[in-house]
Amino acid sequence: QLQASGGGLVQAGGSLRLSCAASGRTFSRYAIGWFRQAPGKEREFVAGSKWSSSGTYYADSVKGRFTISRDHAKNTVYLQMNPLKPEDTAVYHCAASSRDITTTRGLEWAYDYWGQGTQVTVSS
Repeated sequence: QLQASGGGLVQAGGSLRLSCAASGRTFSRYAIGWFRQAPGKEREFVAGSKWSSSGTYYADSVKGRFTISRDHAKNTVYLQMNPLKPEDTAVYHCAASSRDITTTRGLEWAYDYWGQGTQVTVSS
């Protein structure tokens, strides 16, 4: 029901825009979070958006470089990433939560639906 796409191989300093498309149901009333997992590391929260887009949240490591946005008409959430660093290399997942993510945005259990990931590789 959630499908992440847009990953790829890019040089450091470059940009990518990830998409998280929903199908089968509307996620307009769900908060959306982006998580990533690098090899040998635990999955970590990257960015989140409340359903109304009135609240957006970012991990300190990506603040100022990544932007989360959503298009309700297309049932899609985007993650614009620029400039990318080698340490951004990971598999990126999007997830949907029916909860208010103000305090739970980084907690995996708070998300009801998860999409398959998309690989982002940043070369130095």
